[in-house]
Amino acid sequence: MSRTLFDKIWDFHLVGQRADGRDLIYIDRHVLHELHAHHAFALLEKQGRPIHRPDLTFAVQDHTVATKAGRDDDTNPSGTAFLRAMREGTRKNGIRLFDIDDPEQGISHVVAPELGIVLPGATHAVPDSHASTVGGVGALAFGCGASEMTHILATQVMALKRPKRMRARLDGRLGAHVSAKDVALRLIAELGVAGARGYVVEYAGAAVRAMPIEQRMTLCNLNIEMGGRSGFVAPDDTTFAWLARRPYLPQGAMWDRALEHWRTLTTDDGAVFDRDVTLDCGALEPQITWGTDPSQVVGISGRVPEPSAIDPSRRAAAESAFAYMGLEPGTPLAGLPVNRVFIGSCTNARLPDLEVAAAVVRGRRVAKGVVAMVVPGSSTVKREAEAAGLDRIFRDAGFFWGESGCSMCAGGNGDRGEPGERCVSTTNRNFENRQGAKVRTHLASPVTAAATAIAGRIADVRQLQSGSA
Repeated sequence: MSRTLFDKIWDFHLVGQRADGRDLIYIDRHVLHELHAHHAFALLEKQGRPIHRPDLTFAVQDHTVATKAGRDDDTNPSGTAFLRAMREGTRKNGIRLFDIDDPEQGISHVVAPELGIVLPGATHAVPDSHASTVGGVGALAFGCGASEMTHILATQVMALKRPKRMRARLDGRLGAHVSAKDVALRLIAELGVAGARGYVVEYAGAAVRAMPIEQRMTLCNLNIEMGGRSGFVAPDDTTFAWLARRPYLPQGAMWDRALEHWRTLTTDDGAVFDRDVTLDCGALEPQITWGTDPSQVVGISGRVPEPSAIDPSRRAAAESAFAYMGLEPGTPLAGLPVNRVFIGSCTNARLPDLEVAAAVVRGRRVAKGVVAMVVPGSSTVKREAEAAGLDRIFRDAGFFWGESGCSMCAGGNGDRGEPGERCVSTTNRNFENRQGAKVRTHLASPVTAAATAIAGRIADVRQLQSGSA
């Protein structure tokens, strides 16, 4: 019988079934962050339960860490207690912590794959909704709450209702300056924020196969924004080459055995999905959000939609978005003045993201009155970017160059916009007040964000690069 890759991974990790019908899935490795870990540690201590496999558990400081040079626990006072509680909890429980001064510190979804902590065909859990980012290397990852993480830490299993299976076929060849961020935003626009609810999504097709691993991770990162339980790309030679020699991977003969297994991780011909969707990516232009959820998207040359063109089920949300964003139907997106640009987060802060943004910025200056920030996704990314001179390109242009962390994605470290500011951001959510009280966020790719910082208004990078902007 033909089987999907999701079925193969799920069934391999199936431990049993609860009386309530949920499956118990073995979790291979998990990563904690400081916002929720202290709750889990406190619950375990109260219950008198040890962590079952501390050797399979890792921890990072990412959500509340300051991004200023020379940072310490007190640079962001609102995060001090979280950082110290994480440090104490991991010490007591024998967990490897990537602390703020660790050379491998960074955002959990960036650090885990770049160190080889998460592997193809493995299960992975993080108390953060964007856990499925690591699906870019072929892992099956789940976000969870603090109480769920407590159960995982104590038992190494997670109770889940078996999701349905969706395949998203992404066909065609991406044009110049069009990336996985644009593909993901267009897919969310087509399906809606609940379009993948209850599904695990396998991303397939020529456009996906041509993507480097970092872009596949961007694609999987945004899976949650259309309601998906998880999302992944089947591993291939691109995956294996990217993973080779990372520190936490099997070495020597174990690598050979692992590679032999990973090559079996494919969906069988003729396997049936509960839902199949297709997106032709060949004619896609850079995308940008206009509203207050990630499905409110148009191409960069488009306009804010007219209410009559919006599906009736989404019309009320659109009316609310018009008011919050200060936009009238029919307004062109390109040309809107902006106050702030942010390049960073677990969505778009890996080295290739910074490289393409720097290529746009090189030799130019940030427009007067625009605050522009670049925050690398990990300390490793920051080091590699600095070795390549990218930091000098951004600084010379007038960007702030930060230490690694989540930063302005949700502003938990104090990096926020001012009320009424319009911000173009490479993050994953544009909810009301997400990046600061009354801040108006437009989600876009790194090159669109970079072009916007230079132009001082929402810009089509293709025109900027051709000199027609």
